[in-house]
Amino acid sequence: MLLSFRVANHRSLRHEQQLLLTPSYADEPADVPWEALTVAGIFGANASGKSNVIDALQYMTAMVSRSFRESEPGGGVERHPFALDPQARDEPSTFVADIIVDGVRHTYGFAVDDARVVEEWMYSYPHKKRRVIFHRELDEFHYGEHSPQALKQAEQITEQNVLFLSVAVRSKQRILLPVYEWFQQIEWRTTQHLAMPYFVAGVLADEDVDLERIVTLLRAADTGIEDAILIEESEEEYVTRMSRRPRAMGDRDAPRRKRLSFQHRGADGRAALKMREQSTGTQSLYWLARPAFRALDRGVPFIVDELDSSLHPFLTAQLIKLFSDPENNPRGAQLIFTSHDVSLLGRIQGQEVLKRDHIWFTEKDECGATELFPVSDFNPRRDENRERRYLAGRYGAVPVLRDELFAAALAAREEDNTDAPEEP
Repeated sequence: MLLSFRVANHRSLRHEQQLLLTPSYADEPADVPWEALTVAGIFGANASGKSNVIDALQYMTAMVSRSFRESEPGGGVERHPFALDPQARDEPSTFVADIIVDGVRHTYGFAVDDARVVEEWMYSYPHKKRRVIFHRELDEFHYGEHSPQALKQAEQITEQNVLFLSVAVRSKQRILLPVYEWFQQIEWRTTQHLAMPYFVAGVLADEDVDLERIVTLLRAADTGIEDAILIEESEEEYVTRMSRRPRAMGDRDAPRRKRLSFQHRGADGRAALKMREQSTGTQSLYWLARPAFRALDRGVPFIVDELDSSLHPFLTAQLIKLFSDPENNPRGAQLIFTSHDVSLLGRIQGQEVLKRDHIWFTEKDECGATELFPVSDFNPRRDENRERRYLAGRYGAVPVLRDELFAAALAAREEDNTDAPEEP
């Protein structure tokens, strides 16, 4: 489970910001018997930096997973420091995650500049006391008394621009494996993932999806779907597709693709519709359900940018409930999301969607730097109408609208249309 995530000097996150998932209120019953909360929602105005919080965690995960494979020796580090302050380019970008793996708290973090890894460290707390696993400062490595001597072998093959963690797990340093695997198991739904071809085409790329459970969810959402079946491409389709493959891909046999066919109720019985023929909302719910169920089954984080995209608030609230309900989430999976849907701050169908602990906001200062802060900073009452107070600007994190600029823009457009020559 993720206890906290800290980041500094990444995109609009100029100064260190922290997303803290430990409970703040003793008077509210815990969602599940875990040390961390299972839900965190980030709200704020457009361009306030909500997505950059998600992007920072995704960047950290990508560095852990791929820095060993993708970084050329001496090739520097690709990063995204704060662009509105020239001094930020000369300062490192820092990422730190506090997590619980197998009941033991771990802290892992690193700092990088354009050229190299400046610092990297990992601690564990098996008996509530900090135990150093390793600490790297430039080219100097230090290890704790309980760390295996074999860690030094990985030190010898670690380039300046590569994370030690990324190298060491490939040399079978098992002491680092739990933290590495925690990052590997995170489920994502962000803009980059939606751009993948199989999302657009509707191909069921993996076989570990519980299709029956997803269909049950789609049916409960009143989408009109009664069932779904997997249809394997025909021999003719397979031969045609393989003949179009680039020669560089070789002659290796590729598996036959499977596509989903949804059975809808119609006037004359059932009608079959492909994925691309479904509504945007149905497609969005389907692609959310797959990683959501995987996260719930494995007890891992599910990170979503714009959870409410193309979804009715009722459906979004039900998805949040899957993670906040201990019966549906016995393994302690976590849902961390961004949203513009302020109705999630209040009650939907008479039930509170998010508790006070679950709500975070982003807001930019006069220099364009993002501040991330919880609603608990305002000491809200338990029964407070948080949706109404947010819309009234009591928590900040709302856009400052300038009516005169909207009016001027509209007037300029009307003037341009008046001056335009008439079509013959």
